[in-house]
Amino acid sequence: MKRRLSCSLLVLVALAWSAALAQADVRLPKIFGEHMVLQQQMPIPVWGWADPGEKVTVTLGDHSATATACKKGKWSVKLDPVPAGGPYEMKVSGKNDLVLKDVLVGEVWICSGQSNMGFTVSRGNNAKQEIAAAKYPKIRLFTVARNAVEKPVDDVTGNWAACSPETVPGFSAAAYFFGRKLYEELGLPIGLVNTSWGGTRCEAWTSKEAMQSDPDFQPLFERSRVQKLEIRHHPAALYNGMIHPLIPFAMRGAIWYQGESNVSRAEQYRKLFPVMISDWRKRWGEGDFPFYFVQLAPYIYGKNNPCMLAELWEAQLKTLSLPNTGMAVITDIGDLKDIHPKNKQDVGLRLALWALAKTYGKDVVFSGPLYKGLKVEGNKIRLSFEHVDGGLVAKGGALKDFTIAGKDDKFVPAEAVIDGESIVVSSPEVKRPVAVRFAWRHDAEPNLFNKTGLPASPFRTDNLPLVTAGAR
Repeated sequence: MKRRLSCSLLVLVALAWSAALAQADVRLPKIFGEHMVLQQQMPIPVWGWADPGEKVTVTLGDHSATATACKKGKWSVKLDPVPAGGPYEMKVSGKNDLVLKDVLVGEVWICSGQSNMGFTVSRGNNAKQEIAAAKYPKIRLFTVARNAVEKPVDDVTGNWAACSPETVPGFSAAAYFFGRKLYEELGLPIGLVNTSWGGTRCEAWTSKEAMQSDPDFQPLFERSRVQKLEIRHHPAALYNGMIHPLIPFAMRGAIWYQGESNVSRAEQYRKLFPVMISDWRKRWGEGDFPFYFVQLAPYIYGKNNPCMLAELWEAQLKTLSLPNTGMAVITDIGDLKDIHPKNKQDVGLRLALWALAKTYGKDVVFSGPLYKGLKVEGNKIRLSFEHVDGGLVAKGGALKDFTIAGKDDKFVPAEAVIDGESIVVSSPEVKRPVAVRFAWRHDAEPNLFNKTGLPASPFRTDNLPLVTAGAR
């Protein structure tokens, strides 16, 4: 009898213990963790999971907010803006308590794209010296683990770490040098979230809903359906696994380095890239947050179409028509034989110049010359530019990589001469010119700059049809 009672007691204890385990502890997504940076000057969304009906209170400094978990066990709050600084503690209290220590408040940026964004500090120029000098405890780094999935997920894998010689070698070089410049100029904590994957296409980073309603993007879904693609190449797969779980984490803006995998579809990229940017902005719900991107470096993508990359450059240039965007031009720091140029210091710097000027109001020159307009003057064409900033400069000799054409659309090499803040282009072979192109080849290494040393973007003044297919 005693033995039977003991067995019954054990069963009851086991059932009670199982019931206790079934009670879901309050949980946070991985983007919240010790050593993180939260965005200053705006409400701070915090969300997670708990038992249905459970009350959850989040406290940060002097600010707190309470929510009740819904039937699915999800909860969310918004904390009032918290002053920059720290370290703070964040406490999340329900049936259990979570305490996150060493939390800073400052400026947070999402850093995304393909392999040139993923390219690490350890692989770049002067890696040994850069790593040894990376002692910036107020710069915090978070790398999102690669995850390509068919449907949106709720969480990512990763953790925050203070920037140090131990943590920086495997982090995105472009993102790190961008963040380092911001820290040097602003003196505020900087949080960098690297969510990138090499060899990936823009459509994979865009939500399915943003593309489904446009017939121009239907070939992307058809190709995904009939071809045996890696899962990372499917439309929306990376948005689902590496962007969606971060929303609505408060941040200042995004930087982007991608396009290599879409280079053969420049016409489509003209529409797709702006759609992706607008999609992210809509889903974060914070208006037209800053979005700064890198124009690709010269590289020989193939001999069949030497203008293919130039058409992608143009697609990127046209994206500047979206509000609150900026483009870092890097035609002078590429490597024609390497799709991964090692000079990421200047890439990060040029992205940071856009942010410092346009987001933070600093008085710095942030762009090289951008084509504005033309005037035909007899047998010559005069070109005007924005962002001349002190004057135009031809580095290393006479200007090069200009071509000119008449009504026959046959472009020939041209002489280009700086005249004040404009450039005069001509050729004895073209008596009545109508159009000019600059650096309109994948192997171009142009030498037009402004006096602050920022290069001009490639451009064309004609509107001839693009060579690249729009829907492959």
